[in-house]
Amino acid sequence: MDLPAPLSFDGRWELPPLILHPFSDAAGPELVAEAARCSLILQGVLDNEEGFSWEELHRRVLHGRYYEIKMLCYLGKDLARWADQCVEVADRDERLHSTGLRSESFAALLVDDPPAGVRRKLQDWGVNEHRAIFRRAFGLNAMFRDPPPREVLSEAFVLHHYRFADALYRCRLAAVDFPRIASANFHFELYASAEYAGLLEERWSEE
Repeated sequence: MDLPAPLSFDGRWELPPLILHPFSDAAGPELVAEAARCSLILQGVLDNEEGFSWEELHRRVLHGRYYEIKMLCYLGKDLARWADQCVEVADRDERLHSTGLRSESFAALLVDDPPAGVRRKLQDWGVNEHRAIFRRAFGLNAMFRDPPPREVLSEAFVLHHYRFADALYRCRLAAVDFPRIASANFHFELYASAEYAGLLEERWSEE
Protein backbone atom coordinates (compact mmCIF):
# COMPACT_ATOMS: atom_id res chain seq x y z
CA MET A 1 0.00 0.00 0.00
CA ASP A 2 1.47 3.35 -1.07
CA LEU A 3 1.31 5.95 1.70
CA PRO A 4 1.80 9.70 1.25
CA ALA A 5 5.21 11.15 2.00
CA PRO A 6 5.68 12.20 5.64
CA LEU A 7 5.01 15.79 6.52
CA SER A 8 8.08 17.97 6.90
CA PHE A 9 8.32 19.41 10.43
CA ASP A 10 10.82 21.77 11.99
CA GLY A 11 10.87 20.33 15.46
CA ARG A 12 10.65 17.21 17.56
CA TRP A 13 7.78 16.13 19.78
CA GLU A 14 7.61 13.62 22.59
CA LEU A 15 4.60 11.32 22.38
CA PRO A 16 3.06 9.33 25.24
CA PRO A 17 4.85 6.05 25.97
CA LEU A 18 3.43 2.92 24.39
CA ILE A 19 2.60 0.60 27.28
CA LEU A 20 1.90 -3.03 26.50
CA HIS A 21 -0.01 -5.14 28.99
CA PRO A 22 0.48 -8.89 29.40
CA PHE A 23 -2.19 -10.88 27.64
CA SER A 24 -0.88 -14.44 27.44
CA ASP A 25 -1.12 -17.24 29.95
CA ALA A 26 1.39 -19.98 30.63
CA ALA A 27 -0.13 -22.28 28.03
CA GLY A 28 -0.35 -19.63 25.30
CA PRO A 29 3.04 -20.05 23.60
CA GLU A 30 2.64 -23.84 23.67
CA LEU A 31 -0.77 -23.59 21.95
CA VAL A 32 0.67 -21.42 19.19
CA ALA A 33 3.70 -23.69 18.72
CA GLU A 34 1.50 -26.80 18.71
CA ALA A 35 -0.79 -25.28 16.11
CA ALA A 36 2.18 -24.49 13.88
CA ARG A 37 3.51 -28.04 14.22
CA CYS A 38 0.12 -29.60 13.47
CA SER A 39 -0.23 -27.36 10.44
CA LEU A 40 3.10 -28.63 9.11
CA ILE A 41 1.95 -32.21 9.67
CA LEU A 42 -1.22 -31.55 7.70
CA GLN A 43 0.92 -30.12 4.90
CA GLY A 44 3.11 -33.21 4.90
CA VAL A 45 6.21 -31.33 6.02
CA LEU A 46 6.49 -33.16 9.36
CA ASP A 47 5.75 -36.77 10.23
CA ASN A 48 2.68 -37.52 12.30
CA GLU A 49 4.60 -39.35 14.99
CA GLU A 50 1.74 -39.21 17.52
CA GLY A 51 -0.69 -40.71 15.03
CA PHE A 52 -3.26 -37.96 15.41
CA SER A 53 -6.29 -38.12 13.15
CA TRP A 54 -6.87 -35.40 10.56
CA GLU A 55 -9.75 -34.12 12.70
CA GLU A 56 -7.56 -33.84 15.80
CA LEU A 57 -4.77 -32.08 13.92
CA HIS A 58 -7.27 -29.67 12.41
CA ARG A 59 -8.84 -29.01 15.82
CA ARG A 60 -5.45 -28.18 17.33
CA VAL A 61 -4.61 -25.82 14.50
CA LEU A 62 -7.92 -23.98 14.98
CA HIS A 63 -7.37 -23.81 18.73
CA GLY A 64 -3.93 -22.26 18.34
CA ARG A 65 -4.99 -19.85 15.61
CA TYR A 66 -7.89 -18.61 17.71
CA TYR A 67 -5.45 -17.95 20.55
CA GLU A 68 -3.38 -15.85 18.12
CA ILE A 69 -6.50 -13.83 17.33
CA LYS A 70 -7.08 -13.19 21.02
CA MET A 71 -3.49 -12.05 21.53
CA LEU A 72 -3.70 -9.67 18.57
CA CYS A 73 -7.02 -8.25 19.79
CA TYR A 74 -5.63 -7.52 23.24
CA LEU A 75 -2.54 -5.96 21.71
CA GLY A 76 -4.76 -3.93 19.39
CA LYS A 77 -6.51 -2.39 22.40
CA ASP A 78 -3.17 -1.17 23.77
CA LEU A 79 -2.13 0.20 20.39
CA ALA A 80 -5.46 1.95 19.79
CA ARG A 81 -5.36 3.50 23.26
CA TRP A 82 -1.86 4.82 22.59
CA ALA A 83 -2.79 6.22 19.16
CA ASP A 84 -5.77 8.07 20.67
CA GLN A 85 -3.52 9.50 23.40
CA CYS A 86 -1.15 10.74 20.69
CA VAL A 87 -4.03 12.49 18.93
CA GLU A 88 -4.95 14.23 22.20
CA VAL A 89 -1.36 15.44 22.61
CA ALA A 90 -1.30 16.74 19.03
CA ASP A 91 -4.63 18.54 19.46
CA ARG A 92 -3.26 20.43 22.49
CA ASP A 93 -0.16 21.58 20.61
CA GLU A 94 -0.55 24.86 18.71
CA ARG A 95 1.83 23.82 15.93
CA LEU A 96 0.27 20.41 15.45
CA HIS A 97 -3.39 21.22 15.96
CA SER A 98 -3.96 22.41 12.39
CA THR A 99 -2.13 19.50 10.73
CA GLY A 100 -5.08 17.13 11.06
CA LEU A 101 -3.13 14.28 12.63
CA ARG A 102 -5.32 11.23 13.21
CA SER A 103 -4.93 7.93 14.98
CA GLU A 104 -3.98 6.42 11.62
CA SER A 105 -1.00 8.81 11.47
CA PHE A 106 0.39 7.27 14.63
CA ALA A 107 -0.58 3.73 13.63
CA ALA A 108 1.46 4.08 10.43
CA LEU A 109 4.32 5.62 12.43
CA LEU A 110 4.45 2.63 14.76
CA VAL A 111 4.18 0.07 11.97
CA ASP A 112 6.53 1.63 9.43
CA ASP A 113 8.88 3.98 11.24
CA PRO A 114 9.13 3.51 15.02
CA PRO A 115 12.04 5.20 16.82
CA ALA A 116 15.31 3.30 16.88
CA GLY A 117 15.03 2.73 20.62
CA VAL A 118 11.65 1.05 20.18
CA ARG A 119 13.08 -1.19 17.47
CA ARG A 120 15.98 -2.20 19.69
CA LYS A 121 13.70 -2.97 22.61
CA LEU A 122 11.44 -5.13 20.47
CA GLN A 123 14.48 -7.04 19.24
CA ASP A 124 15.64 -7.49 22.85
CA TRP A 125 12.21 -8.96 23.59
CA GLY A 126 12.64 -11.38 20.69
CA VAL A 127 10.10 -9.63 18.45
CA ASN A 128 11.56 -9.65 14.95
CA GLU A 129 8.37 -9.19 12.91
CA HIS A 130 6.99 -6.16 14.69
CA ARG A 131 5.57 -4.66 11.50
CA ALA A 132 3.34 -7.64 10.83
CA ILE A 133 2.28 -7.97 14.48
CA PHE A 134 1.39 -4.29 14.95
CA ARG A 135 -0.25 -4.09 11.51
CA ARG A 136 -2.49 -7.05 12.27
CA ALA A 137 -3.30 -5.84 15.77
CA PHE A 138 -4.39 -2.46 14.41
CA GLY A 139 -6.35 -4.24 11.66
CA LEU A 140 -8.33 -6.50 13.98
CA ASN A 141 -8.96 -3.56 16.30
CA ALA A 142 -10.77 -1.84 13.44
CA MET A 143 -13.38 -4.60 13.63
CA PHE A 144 -13.29 -6.02 17.15
CA ARG A 145 -13.31 -3.93 20.33
CA ASP A 146 -12.72 -7.12 22.34
CA PRO A 147 -11.70 -10.64 21.32
CA PRO A 148 -14.75 -12.21 19.68
CA PRO A 149 -16.11 -15.55 20.96
CA ARG A 150 -14.81 -18.48 18.95
CA GLU A 151 -18.30 -19.58 17.91
CA VAL A 152 -19.04 -16.36 16.03
CA LEU A 153 -15.99 -16.69 13.78
CA SER A 154 -15.94 -18.76 10.63
CA GLU A 155 -13.38 -21.50 10.30
CA ALA A 156 -11.86 -19.75 7.29
CA PHE A 157 -11.38 -16.55 9.30
CA VAL A 158 -9.69 -18.37 12.18
CA LEU A 159 -7.37 -20.32 9.89
CA HIS A 160 -6.36 -17.32 7.79
CA HIS A 161 -6.88 -14.47 10.27
CA TYR A 162 -3.52 -12.93 9.43
CA ARG A 163 -4.61 -12.29 5.83
CA PHE A 164 -7.89 -10.74 6.97
CA ALA A 165 -6.07 -8.64 9.58
CA ASP A 166 -3.60 -7.34 6.99
CA ALA A 167 -6.51 -6.42 4.71
CA LEU A 168 -8.34 -4.69 7.56
CA TYR A 169 -5.26 -2.60 8.29
CA ARG A 170 -5.03 -1.51 4.66
CA CYS A 171 -8.75 -0.69 4.67
CA ARG A 172 -8.37 1.30 7.88
CA LEU A 173 -5.68 3.49 6.36
CA ALA A 174 -7.48 3.83 3.04
CA ALA A 175 -10.79 4.80 4.66
CA VAL A 176 -9.60 8.24 5.79
CA ASP A 177 -7.21 10.95 4.71
CA PHE A 178 -4.43 11.39 7.23
CA PRO A 179 -1.01 13.06 7.35
CA ARG A 180 1.92 10.70 7.54
CA ILE A 181 4.66 11.44 10.06
CA ALA A 182 8.21 10.26 10.74
CA SER A 183 10.13 9.22 13.84
CA ALA A 184 12.66 11.97 13.09
CA ASN A 185 10.02 14.39 14.41
CA PHE A 186 8.02 12.18 16.80
CA HIS A 187 9.64 10.18 19.57
CA PHE A 188 8.16 7.78 22.09
CA GLU A 189 9.28 5.00 24.43
CA LEU A 190 8.04 1.43 24.71
CA TYR A 191 7.39 -0.28 28.04
CA ALA A 192 5.86 -3.43 29.40
CA SER A 193 3.20 -2.44 31.91
CA ALA A 194 5.07 -3.87 34.91
CA GLU A 195 8.26 -2.10 33.80
CA TYR A 196 6.45 1.22 33.48
CA ALA A 197 4.78 0.81 36.86
CA GLY A 198 8.22 0.24 38.38
CA LEU A 199 9.53 3.43 36.78
CA LEU A 200 6.61 5.45 38.16
CA GLU A 201 7.10 4.00 41.62
CA GLU A 202 10.80 4.85 41.50
CA ARG A 203 10.06 8.38 40.32
CA TRP A 204 7.46 8.98 43.01
CA SER A 205 9.80 7.72 45.73
CA GLU A 206 12.35 10.33 44.68
CA GLU A 207 9.92 13.23 44.93
